[in-house]
Amino acid sequence: MYRRTLLKAGLGMAALPVLSRYAFAAEGKPVSFWYETASPANQENLQKFLIEPFNASHPDHVLGIDFRGADLDKQLRVAMVAGTGPDVVFTAGPSYVAAMAQSGQLLVLDDYAKKFGWNERLLPLFLDMGKYEGKLYALPKTYETLGLFYNKTLFAANNWKAPTTIPELEALADEMKAKGITPFGAGNADWRGANEWHVTIALNSIAGPDIVHKALTGEIPWTDPAFAAAIDKLAEWWDKGYYGENYFSLTNEQAFAQIATGQAGMAPTGTWSFTYIPTYFPQANAEPGFIGFPSAKGDPVFALGVGSTLSVSAKAENPEGAAEVLDYMFSDEYYSAINSVWQGEWNLPLADLSKIKLADNVLPLYTEVMKELASSVGANLYGYTTWTFLPPAADTYLVSGMEEVWLKKTSTADFLKKLDETFRGEKEAGKVPAIPPRA
Repeated sequence: MYRRTLLKAGLGMAALPVLSRYAFAAEGKPVSFWYETASPANQENLQKFLIEPFNASHPDHVLGIDFRGADLDKQLRVAMVAGTGPDVVFTAGPSYVAAMAQSGQLLVLDDYAKKFGWNERLLPLFLDMGKYEGKLYALPKTYETLGLFYNKTLFAANNWKAPTTIPELEALADEMKAKGITPFGAGNADWRGANEWHVTIALNSIAGPDIVHKALTGEIPWTDPAFAAAIDKLAEWWDKGYYGENYFSLTNEQAFAQIATGQAGMAPTGTWSFTYIPTYFPQANAEPGFIGFPSAKGDPVFALGVGSTLSVSAKAENPEGAAEVLDYMFSDEYYSAINSVWQGEWNLPLADLSKIKLADNVLPLYTEVMKELASSVGANLYGYTTWTFLPPAADTYLVSGMEEVWLKKTSTADFLKKLDETFRGEKEAGKVPAIPPRA
C-alpha cells in the first residue's frame, strides 16, 4: 500500500522480524519476507492469519516477516542489486516488475503457476500484468480502484445527491464551498504520491480510458489535447479551492476523517481508505457512501490499480518456500481470514469468490464495491491507474509535475511534454509494464 499512503507515522516502522511462536524450535528452512508499514493491529493480523497457519501447515518452511516501513522500496532496491534481500519480494506495483525482471532480479514463476494452478485460480488479466516478455514474474497482492467517498448523512441533511457527471460534481462542489465545506477531503503530507490519484481520476474520467490505453501502448502521445483538457480541469479545481487550503499539511487519513465529521464533503481517493471507515464514521454517527468517480460521459469510471506485487527473488535462499508462501496467500482460507479483519489491502484477484466467507461485521459497502469493480474488470470497462501502468520514471515525474502545475511553476503543455518524453524513453528501454489489450 505504500504507493498510495502511509498509515499513522511511527506505526510498524521497526525492521524487526515477526516469526511464528514456534519458529526457533522448528526444523524448517527460513523464508524471508520484507513488508511495508503496518499498524500494530495489522502486524498481529499477519502473525495470526499468515505466519502461524502457514508454518503449521508447511513444516519444511518457517516464514518470517520484517516490517521495513516507509523505506522498504529503497532498502529493497539496494539489496536486490547486491544480490541479497528477502526470498519473497514485495514491490510497489507492476511498473517496478519490468525493470527488476529486465535486470534478472526476479525468478520466473511459470513453472510454479503450473504446479500450483495459479493460471486457473487467478483472474487472467492480473496474471498478464505480472508478465515481462511473455514470462510470469509477479502476482498482484491486491487490486483496487479510485472513486468518490462521501458522507451519506451529510448529503441527506442537505438534500444532495451523489453526482454522476462532471457538471453535477462541480455544481455540488460549489454549493459545498458556499456552506463553508471543503469539497474534496484530500492531503499529501505523508505521501506525495497522493498527487497521482487525482491525475489518474482526471485522465480516466475526463480524457477517458480508451484514450489512456492508446497512450500507454504508444499509439498517441501524452501531449494529446484530451490529456491537456484533463490536466487543465484538474488545475481549475485546484484554483477554485476544491482541495481546500491544507492539502500539503493534511495526511490522507486526516483528510478522510474530515469526510466523517462533515468538514469536507467528498474524498476522491481509493478503496484502501475503507480501512479508515470503522475508526471515524461510527463515532461521528455518519454513514459512508462510495461511487465510481463521475465522468464526462456520465458513466462512472473505475480506474484499475494493482497496489503492490509479490515475486520470488532470483537470489532467494529458499525459492521453493517463497513460492509456497505465495500459494498460501492466494487460498480461499487466507483471503477470507485477512479480508475479514483488514479491508482494502488484500483484495487478491481470485477468479472464484464463491467459497469466500467474510466476517459478519465487514461493511456491506466494501463487499458491494469490490463486486462492482470485479464486474467492471470482467466487462472490460475499467480505467488505468498511473502507478500500475506507467513505467517508474514517468510515474515519478507525474507526481512532482502535477504539483508544479497546481503551483503555477509549469504549464500543462510543458508538463505533458516532459511526461511524454520520459515515457517514450522508458518504452524504448522496455520498461513499460504489460498493457492488456482493450476490447
